[in-house]
Amino acid sequence: MALWVDKHRPTNLDKLDYHTDLSAHLKKLCASGDFPHMLVFGPPGAGKKTRVVAILRELFGPGAEKIKIDQRIFETPSKRKLELNIVSSNYHLEVNPSDVGNYDRVVIQDLLKEVAQTQQVDASAQKRFKVVVIHEADLLTRDAQAGLRRTMEKYMGNLRIIMCCNTTSKIIGPIQSRCLLVRVGAPTYSEMVKVMHKVVKKEHCGPLPENFAFRLAEESGRNLRRALLMLETAKVQCHPFKEDQEIPRMDWEDFIRTVRVQILKAQTPESLQAVRGQMYELINHCIEPAAILKTLAKELIDRVEGNEIKMKFAQEAAFYEHRLRTGQKAIFHLEAFVAKIMSVYKRHLMSMEM
Repeated sequence: MALWVDKHRPTNLDKLDYHTDLSAHLKKLCASGDFPHMLVFGPPGAGKKTRVVAILRELFGPGAEKIKIDQRIFETPSKRKLELNIVSSNYHLEVNPSDVGNYDRVVIQDLLKEVAQTQQVDASAQKRFKVVVIHEADLLTRDAQAGLRRTMEKYMGNLRIIMCCNTTSKIIGPIQSRCLLVRVGAPTYSEMVKVMHKVVKKEHCGPLPENFAFRLAEESGRNLRRALLMLETAKVQCHPFKEDQEIPRMDWEDFIRTVRVQILKAQTPESLQAVRGQMYELINHCIEPAAILKTLAKELIDRVEGNEIKMKFAQEAAFYEHRLRTGQKAIFHLEAFVAKIMSVYKRHLMSMEM
């Protein structure tokens, strides 16, 4: 049984509920003879992957939806074997090279060369090229991006690349200059409410109270995927929906509350070591480090008194979020953020006692 967020995902550009101007522009681009490499970026839950799927359908028709999952084995120069799952159809491939860590350059070079050197075998295909979709492109290493740049130049005739990422800050300039940049902004609260009403109507589980829908949209942080997951969870917990129904929270968010309690309770090396272990726990459960930092910072700011200390917490959060996005090892920056917060809060408590 599919989740609502997957079950009701639009499959073509005409059915997308928001950013209609962008959809119209993409439709014209697909109809033109000169389709470029593309870099699609925007915040989580804004609909990047949905738009990429719609673009593929617009380019190649319903055949792009007939996909299969293959496990490919790549070999590094040191003879180490890497396993990677690849989603593919006759017209495209979807890959996430960041799954193999620092060996992503091997995957990029081998896979793209193989695709690019193969002619389109389907004579009835609307386009003469294949598309490779690279997810989480902002996690690619510099070496992988350099290899990607050369491939984009050399095999433009048989290959188009669509990259998806949350931010362009980690994408090197030469790649950005060779792509059409498409920003998919987060939907507004009213657009999210409209989508939620549409889903509830299709599931025949309405009515959905307007106030509850708006609270879901706000709590999700304008992340439509998360809002729909929360809506489905709320339906399981209590149906029919109520105006004052409690918003379901993610388990990892409740876990971050315990981290916040630990930080504000004791500012000691032992406490810092305990928090580090909790951070590892969150990262091992595939929670995005930037989301951990942002959620923890919000919890801390909401729980302390005084504008000055709130402002200091916000400044440190912004500083370490930048470090997190430009650095490599997430745990280092998260631990440094916690250590700095403990230091600032300890000094604040001491000044209050004097």
